[in-house]
Amino acid sequence: MPWENSKSWRFNRQINLSMLMQLAFLAALIVGSWVNLQRQLDLLQRDVTVLLDCQKDLQSKLGSLSAKSISYEYRLRALEKRGDNDLAEGSF
Repeated sequence: MPWENSKSWRFNRQINLSMLMQLAFLAALIVGSWVNLQRQLDLLQRDVTVLLDCQKDLQSKLGSLSAKSISYEYRLRALEKRGDNDLAEGSF
């Protein structure tokens, strides 16, 4: 056979219709997967943004509660001191 003696590769350039359809289907699957991945990433980004906003709100509320707690602690100490002084003086 003459092709066995040849040292270079030869490709058959015939492409049938089923192979073209398979390639088109594969390309459509790749594009569809890419679009779906982009949509999922957009949804994930939105969810992360919402979570970060909620975390900021929660952090500000916790800061406010902490400040109130410290304020109430000082008030309680002042009342306890005043109560102790009143008891020491004998006035109720």
